[in-house]
Amino acid sequence: MTTARSLADCLAGQAIGVVGLGLIGGSLGLDLRQRGHRVVGVAHRQSTVERALERCLVDEASSDLSCLNGCGLVLLALPLNQLVEPKAALLQALPPEALVLDTGSVKQPVLAAWQPQLPRFVGCHPMAGTAEAGVEAGVAGLFQGRPWVITPSGQESTADLEMARALGQDLGSTVFECDPADHDRAVAFISHMPVLVSAALLQSAAAAEPQGLLQALASSGFADTTRIGGGNPELGSLMARCNREAVQQALAAYSKALHHLAEQVEGQDWTGLQQALASAQAVRPSFL
Repeated sequence: MTTARSLADCLAGQAIGVVGLGLIGGSLGLDLRQRGHRVVGVAHRQSTVERALERCLVDEASSDLSCLNGCGLVLLALPLNQLVEPKAALLQALPPEALVLDTGSVKQPVLAAWQPQLPRFVGCHPMAGTAEAGVEAGVAGLFQGRPWVITPSGQESTADLEMARALGQDLGSTVFECDPADHDRAVAFISHMPVLVSAALLQSAAAAEPQGLLQALASSGFADTTRIGGGNPELGSLMARCNREAVQQALAAYSKALHHLAEQVEGQDWTGLQQALASAQAVRPSFL
């Protein structure tokens, strides 16, 4: 029986490049450095480069893409719009011998944008995060115990998929593999659509009266159900834009379920409402 290689074995002493040093990129840098890997970071702003070095997110950092030369693995921790529409300068600067992985939360358009242009590319999605953003947001241990999703398209080599798995395992994540389209449908329901639902709850509460009393009485339940709706607006918008069809389908299913609950309240069908809530209670543990 063949033993899976570690990330260190796959890299054979080569550095890891991280393009983008915000929450995901900074957290990747911290964790990989703690595990003994040499990490080279790239950021657009010089102030981000300097702060990333101060925070020890990376071993080296630059705004010059040529610093990626010699990296055996490059991780793209960029906003979705930069993943679905890659910049020519970045494509040209990536070492042709390096394996390139992305960390975007939508996979089909990212794979379509990158795989035809690179000799080695694997789509990945680390499903972890916080409400913070920017170079101050990176934290150690962000990926521990969280899903690390790999979405093979069929064009990847066995060795490249092995390295992608080894990276997730090295970070302490639980590695999953699935079809890119299945991934996008799944995250539309459990990640992208909930952001919009949470935002809608905030909007409706903000328009209700008496406003002062609503704000004074809002407690942990309201905080839990609105946390993601009060997060990064750019990220939420990009997720909907880049996964539009699946998000529309998820919103339609949610609207249908909400309409059914509204009908039960309007018709005073308290037995039916209780049964619906009991069904929701029963199914919830399977998602946690």
